[in-house]
Amino acid sequence: MVRITILLVIVFLIDWYSYQAFKTTFPEQSWIKIGFWIFSISLYLFVAYGFLTFSRSNLSPNFGRLISLLVLSLIPKIIVLGFMFGEDILRFLTGIFYSVAGHQEGDFLADRRKFVSQTALIISAIPFLGILHGVLIGKYRYRVVNHTLEFDDLPEEFDGFTITQISDIHSGSFDNKKKLEYGIDLINQQESDVILFTGDLVNNQSEEMEPWIDTFKKLKAPMGKYSILGNHDYGDYVSWPSKEAKEANMQRLYEIQKELGFTLLRNENINLEKGGASVDLIGVENWGKGFGQYGDLKKATANLSDKSFKILMSHDPSHFDEQVKNFSQFIHLTLSGHTHGMQFGIEIPGFIKWSPASLRYPKWAGLYEELGRYLHVNRGFGFLAFPGRVGIWPEITVIKLKRK
Repeated sequence: MVRITILLVIVFLIDWYSYQAFKTTFPEQSWIKIGFWIFSISLYLFVAYGFLTFSRSNLSPNFGRLISLLVLSLIPKIIVLGFMFGEDILRFLTGIFYSVAGHQEGDFLADRRKFVSQTALIISAIPFLGILHGVLIGKYRYRVVNHTLEFDDLPEEFDGFTITQISDIHSGSFDNKKKLEYGIDLINQQESDVILFTGDLVNNQSEEMEPWIDTFKKLKAPMGKYSILGNHDYGDYVSWPSKEAKEANMQRLYEIQKELGFTLLRNENINLEKGGASVDLIGVENWGKGFGQYGDLKKATANLSDKSFKILMSHDPSHFDEQVKNFSQFIHLTLSGHTHGMQFGIEIPGFIKWSPASLRYPKWAGLYEELGRYLHVNRGFGFLAFPGRVGIWPEITVIKLKRK
């Protein structure tokens, strides 16, 4: 009860300061002030109802729209709060100064209040428009990211070998078939030798993928399509009526992987052959620091030669730091996903790369190298909970392997 009370007080303060900015900027337009409260109260009632009926087993597009409305409303208001609260502190200190000095405050304080209010509203419109873009456009703004990696011991026959990596499909969140098909076509246009999917096919339940099977079956790669499981694929975030129901869900997920044409690797490996040479493709089940740890790297590599060239698919990038980079067998390249880059951040190549994901994952997006071993963290193809992407766009990764 105490937490709820504190939350309500915080929400009220956010809205009250936002209202002050509107009231000061539009003193004569009463309909704007009334409309502000009608919108805010209606939104909070809608959000309260949504969370009261919330179930982790149903992260549907409708729930995503609820989250987007809340984010669209709160983020700009919090920015306004910062301006208005700061101005109140300055106003308080100025009042003390004038009182001690024996001077009148004058009209400039009211003028300053109006200027601060107008500035706050203008600046808060920037993240509002950014979030709106992320919800309407950004979540399907697929981009192709290319990397070329060189290795001394890559078999000559694999010089120029190309991999398309996708990750975190989260099929239960999709709401636009036409835009999704554009993303599938873009993957196929890369004409890579293999397509590797690094986990999280669904949000929680296998049935979420049913409407999209025919769409994803269109993915093509001459040397095959391979996949692993992510933390969301196990159904661990759902209260199942029985163990049998959960197991049936997993069995259906395995069947869907086959229907999509993917070879699912569960703590095992497969030999990719080209021109008489080969590389080892390893796939482990999810292993994450703070998440399910079903992966068994020793089991997945038990029959492999120490000298073979190895590519590992492991959903959670924390696995790289915890086990992979110091593993007894040298693993040349690890492909992960999981973080989504938090679907929010700022990336300007050569200048800045930041996301809240960096607070949890030191390696949260892009290419990393440590101890001569590479890790690539895909930013994700889909989206989860918040139905948008702001600054962190859905990613299709193309990696070309070259022999030095």
